[in-house]
Amino acid sequence: MSRTQALRLPALNDDEVLRIRNDFPILSRSVGGRPLVYLDSGATSQNPVSVIDAEREFYEQRNAAVHRGAHQLAVEATESFEDSRETLAAFVGAAAVEIIWTANATEGLNLLSYSFLNASLPGAPSEAARFALGAGDEIVVTEMEHHANLIPWQQLAARTGAVLRFIPVDDAGHLDMAAAAGIINPATRLLAFSHASNVLGTINPVKDLVALARAAGALTVLDACQSAPHLPLDVKNLDVDFAVLSGHKMLGPTGIGVLYGRAELLDALPPFLTGGSMITTVSMERASFLPSPQRFEAGTQKISQAIALAAAANYLTETGLERIHAWESLLGQRLVEGLTGIPGVRVLGPAPGVERIGLASFDVEGVHAHDVGQFLDSRGIAVRVGHHCAQPLHRRLGVTATTRASTYLYNTTSEVDFLLAAVSEVRAYFGA
Repeated sequence: MSRTQALRLPALNDDEVLRIRNDFPILSRSVGGRPLVYLDSGATSQNPVSVIDAEREFYEQRNAAVHRGAHQLAVEATESFEDSRETLAAFVGAAAVEIIWTANATEGLNLLSYSFLNASLPGAPSEAARFALGAGDEIVVTEMEHHANLIPWQQLAARTGAVLRFIPVDDAGHLDMAAAAGIINPATRLLAFSHASNVLGTINPVKDLVALARAAGALTVLDACQSAPHLPLDVKNLDVDFAVLSGHKMLGPTGIGVLYGRAELLDALPPFLTGGSMITTVSMERASFLPSPQRFEAGTQKISQAIALAAAANYLTETGLERIHAWESLLGQRLVEGLTGIPGVRVLGPAPGVERIGLASFDVEGVHAHDVGQFLDSRGIAVRVGHHCAQPLHRRLGVTATTRASTYLYNTTSEVDFLLAAVSEVRAYFGA
């Protein structure tokens, strides 16, 4: 189904969501004798039957190494594997050669960081010079980044002598774009930022940030972990150079992610992992490397996971990303409006009425987030607690930990209301 066709479908509503829930076996289970209310999809989403079946069917019918055999099973496995790459390429608006399989988004970001490091070392090939960093160069991130899109760049800066700078977040949970215009300058070689914040729910102005980077001659890296599962993603339209996403946040299995990169950049970027399946010729002294994507896919690949992730992408496409985004926007607003109205509860990020993805992180006055999470779990409600791998952001906003409720296409308005009712009881329960 095309995105245009998806737009013609009726908007999601509670009745349609109840039908969708039938595709997710885990949502019918109970926790502590209560029906499961799963509001932790920002960490890991659940899997529809079609995704579970796709991985099982591979092992039952076509389990073999890809790209290495002439027998029938190997041919079928390779076709399924590469068809899955085509599916993910179409899902993000890229070419198949621009899609690299990784273990997760974190590995994709580390792959880029180490490849940039390899480009900065003596003896790096001349075509890699555009990625080389040294003293006087700058890497820019934002204050709202997940640690996975911060620490790899910290390490790269420390090892190359480059300077790491960051775009601040204002009190309303938005990037300070006026500050960004001054921070991104001709010394900037790389800008790495999230499409949507996993803590604040903020949707960042990607094209504005990319325009600033382009004007400075800098490369861009987009963390799409919290956007790819929830709203239409077109990397070409956004004009980013690289992007990462994780399968387990978009109805897929764990252990699989995607790194997108412009083909001309990937073919010039030095590889990170080396070994079998990524070379053209090898002597005892040196090796020559294949172009993308095999250049970055050494060793036996994540075959069944890639096939299952393609099934997840198909499920999302058939449901309609526009519809999913509209539904989750409704749930997100319901969350933030309801939480804001509870005495003693502070919601981080955009105020009610301001666009956000379908999640909300909040602090309950006088009650630690871990206690809030345990209280909600006793009601069958699964949420996330802690700093959500974003300690600098929490520190900036004056909290050490928050409780995060994150919705997805299978959540209902009644589940959000059930959470709100439970949160309203927390302070009295703990005597806060």
